Amino acid sequence: MNAQKRHEIFARLREHNPEPTTELNWSTPFELLAAVLLSAQATDVGVNKATDRLFPVANTPAAILELGLDGLKEHIKTIGLYNTKAENLMKTCRILVEQHDGEVPRTRKALEALPGVGRKTANVILNTAFGEPTIAVDTHIFRVSNRTGIAKGKDVVEVEQKLLRHVPKAFRQDAHHWLILHGRYTCVARKPRCGSCVIEDLCEFPDKVEL
Repeated sequence: MNAQKRHEIFARLREHNPEPTTELNWSTPFELLAAVLLSAQATDVGVNKATDRLFPVANTPAAILELGLDGLKEHIKTIGLYNTKAENLMKTCRILVEQHDGEVPRTRKALEALPGVGRKTANVILNTAFGEPTIAVDTHIFRVSNRTGIAKGKDVVEVEQKLLRHVPKAFRQDAHHWLILHGRYTCVARKPRCGSCVIEDLCEFPDKVEL
């Protein structure tokens, strides 16, 4: 795929959705971090239902530590793997309080040192909370990037590196959100909705599905 086609793809995605953002509910960097930690193998809708209960009660590291592990579990027990997620979130809160004055760090190294935070989660925080032009690659973005030809790669790191190299600078800040939403609602896994896709004519997927 050439640079001109990539530029047109992101121009259309921007025209279709000028201000994309995460579907997780959050108002502070810590709320976003907590929501993303809870979102593994869970839907954003399910996470939002839990955090809508949790955040009015405890939405800072110190408040969650005060809530205690059992209290935290009670608020998030509707989410899959909530026991493990609660333990990771408690450990993360303790590190944030003891090492970062209760604030979410703004470096990849410090973020990835937090329990349950990998490269993808760190990229989400850096991009969405702190406005850095990083691109977190999840299963949706991996699929869309390979299927369309925007950035083909064997693993998420390779796709991330190619996206950072090939996505035009003007679109890099929001590319993560455009691609994930496109993968979630249009370029879906089993049967992509090619007939209603705004970039269908630019996509290099050979097995397009017509409606």
